[in-house]
Amino acid sequence: MIQHVYERASEAKLIKDVFVATDNKLIFDKVKGFGGRAIMTSERHLSGTDRVAEAVLKIKNDFHVFRRGDIVVNIQGDEPTIRPQMIDDVIILMDDKRASIGTLSKRIENAGDIIDRGVVKVVFDSEGFVLYFSRSPIPYHMDEWKEEGKHLSSSIFMYKHVGIYAYRVDVLLEFSNLPPTRLEFIEKLEQLRAIENGIRIKIRETEFETISVDTYKDIERAEKCLNLYS
Repeated sequence: MIQHVYERASEAKLIKDVFVATDNKLIFDKVKGFGGRAIMTSERHLSGTDRVAEAVLKIKNDFHVFRRGDIVVNIQGDEPTIRPQMIDDVIILMDDKRASIGTLSKRIENAGDIIDRGVVKVVFDSEGFVLYFSRSPIPYHMDEWKEEGKHLSSSIFMYKHVGIYAYRVDVLLEFSNLPPTRLEFIEKLEQLRAIENGIRIKIRETEFETISVDTYKDIERAEKCLNLYS
């Protein structure tokens, strides 16, 4: 699965280097085995962002890759259906100097996703800067939802967050040192820490669906998508 993610990332046109950050020696060895580059990180990290920040510091010191203002993309290792274009799209967002973090959204097509707490919803302004992330339906369609069961129609739509991030290196290192915030604790969403600290996140819509592999059933779904993709 990680090899699939690694190879997809390597196909992105705007990516210069790809590394796998892990605290697992088995994963480290497997990545080395297929010719990839891997970085061993601490077992004590509470979030993937903290792990990426540690990896960036190690890469910066050992490989002299990063400089201030460079861009690093955090891609989840459990999303083998990630598309190279999605990676390029999130990097292009950083052309806007006002953006400190870039990420993606996808228009919700399944009504069940609207009330699914595992599907993170997002709202953003007219220029694409994120206003809020939530596990609850946002915006709440007060008039249209007077009747139950009408959560999705041609006039009612919302966006879910796709968990890929582009960071400016200095912002990533700053962000990883910030303490957890109130809204982050309430919603259990780390990206709210950035919002609460005034770090601007820019977002764009993607047409692609991704599958996070958390269960055996997810593996079957991912394999079917990979067969179609290949």
